[in-house]
Amino acid sequence: MAADISRAGVEKAYGRWAPVYDLVFGKVFDAGRQSTIAEADRIGGRILDVGVGTGLSLSDYSRTTKICGVDISEPMLRKAQARVRALRLSNVEVLSVMDAKNLAFPENLFDAVVAQYVITAVPDPEGTLDEFVRVLKPGGELILVNHIGAETGPRKLFELAFAPVARRLGWRPEFPWARLEGWAARHGGVTLAERRPMPPMGHFSLIRYVKS
Repeated sequence: MAADISRAGVEKAYGRWAPVYDLVFGKVFDAGRQSTIAEADRIGGRILDVGVGTGLSLSDYSRTTKICGVDISEPMLRKAQARVRALRLSNVEVLSVMDAKNLAFPENLFDAVVAQYVITAVPDPEGTLDEFVRVLKPGGELILVNHIGAETGPRKLFELAFAPVARRLGWRPEFPWARLEGWAARHGGVTLAERRPMPPMGHFSLIRYVKS
C-alpha cells in the first residue's frame, strides 16, 4: 500500500508539536497511556516504547520495568531526556532518535513493545508493525493504543473530509480496523489477545497481540 504520509512530514510536524504536546494532548490521551503502561508493567522485563515523544509516560512505569524509548522527532526526544534527568528515572536505559520501521535492535529482544498513538502517524503501518514483532521475544506482547477509523456513517465522512488537514498535523484519521485484521492475517505470527475501547468516546482502542 502506497504511503500517504512521509517520514519528513511526520518529523517536521512533531517538531512543531514538541513545545505544546503535553499541554494539548496530555489529558486527552491519559486513559490510553495509563492502560498501556499497566499492561506493560504486568509483563515486566524490558519494554520498547516506540513514539515515546516528550516522555510523558516514562515516570508512570514501574521502576522495576526497564524502558528503551525511541522517537522520530529529536525536539520531542530532547524533552524526554530532560524529564528522565529531572526525575532520575534510572530504569530508562535508552532514549534514541529512530525510525519505527527500521529499529536498531536485534530480533527477540523485548518482552513487550508499546506504541501509543503511533500506527496512524507512520508512512507504512504494516511494515512498522512487522518491525515491532521482529524485536519481540516469542510470547511477548505488542501493545497498541490508537484511533480506529469508522467503517460507515457520519464519523467516516468526517474523517475522510478531515484527512488532508490531519496529514499536515502528522497523522491519518481514517484507519479502519480491517487494516489491522489484514496485517495480522498476512503476518501469521501474532494472535489478537484483546481489543478494548478507550476514551474519548470509544474512538480509540487498546489492542494487544501476542507473538507466536
